[in-house]
Amino acid sequence: MKALPRREFVSAVAGVLAVSVAGPSARAVQSDDRVPTTVLFQGDSITDADRDRNNAAPNVASALGRGYPYLIAAAELAEHPRSQLRFLNRGVSGNKIPDLAERWDADTLALAPDVLSVLMGVNDFWHRLLQGYTGTVEDYERGYVALLDSARARNPRLRIVVLEPFVLRIGAVDARWFPEFDERRAAAARVARAAHATFIPLQAMFDRLVRAAPPAYWAADGVHPTAAGHAAIAHAWRDTVPLR
Repeated sequence: MKALPRREFVSAVAGVLAVSVAGPSARAVQSDDRVPTTVLFQGDSITDADRDRNNAAPNVASALGRGYPYLIAAAELAEHPRSQLRFLNRGVSGNKIPDLAERWDADTLALAPDVLSVLMGVNDFWHRLLQGYTGTVEDYERGYVALLDSARARNPRLRIVVLEPFVLRIGAVDARWFPEFDERRAAAARVARAAHATFIPLQAMFDRLVRAAPPAYWAADGVHPTAAGHAAIAHAWRDTVPLR
């Protein structure tokens, strides 16, 4: 397996985001007294990442799971020790947009986030293959827009982040996924535009990263990120969504 130098990793992320990338080691620790900011991560198993659902407290490692929400929170809290940042994870494994809609009031609106980050879309297609789900691309887009519209109506100043659903061609991901999965990625981009949200194009990032290490290095089953895959998502998120 070809090693992935830090310079090449940063270049891959920067090529997608078109921003200057500075890793956590390059950031100065800041101590700023600002108003509390609640960051809420929503999504399916990629966001859930085996979080402890019995613990709803902010900034608790087990409650944030073992994936990109935890990595983002850990880095931001370490760099901004007086910022009063609050990180919550409410991702639920297996969720599709209709499932998220059923718990939207309790798991999103009631938490009054200042920053809402959502990664949804893999199950909206995968369950069509495996479980007989019949939702279309149009259903996905329409339902997604409605959820974000309701969040914006509740808080006009809400910062919304839409992460692009992605897959790697390995494991569960085969030719049956295409072209419909690509259509769902395009729908997520339209959702972000409609919501005036920040959009993070993860597919292009992973497409670049697999040039340095094979797909299994980033997502062994083609869907769920490895530790390296989660770190790549967290890196991209932090360089796109400045919190302080």
